[in-house]
Amino acid sequence: MKKVLLATDGSPHADDATWFLAHLPHEDQVEITVLSVLHVPTAGSVSSLGDWVQTILERERERAVDTFAKIELMFDGANVKLQHVIEEGHVAETIVAIAKREKSDLVLLGARGHSVVERLMLGSTSDYVATHANCSVLVIRPTGIRKANHPIRIAIAYEETGPAEAALQEIAEVRWGAEPDLRVVSALFLGGLDESDRRQSAERAANKAADRLRRTAAHVHVESILHDHIGEGLVCYLEENKCDIVVLGETPRTRLGRILMGSTTRFVLRHAPCSVWITRNRMLQGIQKKTLATETASS
Repeated sequence: MKKVLLATDGSPHADDATWFLAHLPHEDQVEITVLSVLHVPTAGSVSSLGDWVQTILERERERAVDTFAKIELMFDGANVKLQHVIEEGHVAETIVAIAKREKSDLVLLGARGHSVVERLMLGSTSDYVATHANCSVLVIRPTGIRKANHPIRIAIAYEETGPAEAALQEIAEVRWGAEPDLRVVSALFLGGLDESDRRQSAERAANKAADRLRRTAAHVHVESILHDHIGEGLVCYLEENKCDIVVLGETPRTRLGRILMGSTTRFVLRHAPCSVWITRNRMLQGIQKKTLATETASS
């Protein structure tokens, strides 16, 4: 993770996202683009409101500059390179476009709360970015970790599939050290004659995955859950264990694929009581390598 896009509107939710990024390990320099998007009303609204709109935009621009100055202080002394980008336009679409332009590895943004109703009505910006961005996306929800007296709890949803393996690889590249509590969680469908065999097989795979994480993290353990709905089982686990972040692997989406976003990922994104980290980078790189190999072979 070398290039991060931090989308901020200066709100407490965005401040939580900034705080989390500032407390991630930064052994190698990280390039952070702080993005402030000034929402521009429709053309009809602009013409009817006249100079008042420009006055509002100028005030928002000044507020964005002040917010960036505060962010600079939060990263004082960290091994990061900061730049500030101010754009006008549709907030969610602009975030996705700038992430693509900057070739970001991760988009980080805050969500608006974590009550049951707020989770069901996930902010349109978070939902759009999580669904449309080609890179990994971390949606930060307030879990009280800033004031907690326990290590950050990170659950990695794991199964022997390409996206889950890619997610594990991406998370393993963060040199976590001794601080966080990492959990490799395998979720299985409840029932069936082969339930015991499936559980044993999943646990063996999860233990191998945990061993890879232990190369960069001190506290890693394995959990397995059985439920008749995988997404709901994961959400229940996150609630019961008071996790701060859940990590899910996703395949980069085509236009149709975005509409049919993986049911488990979408369910967890909308219902999880904690932050949600959707990883796509390693899957995208794998697809690009496979495409390049195919084109080379056919030429």
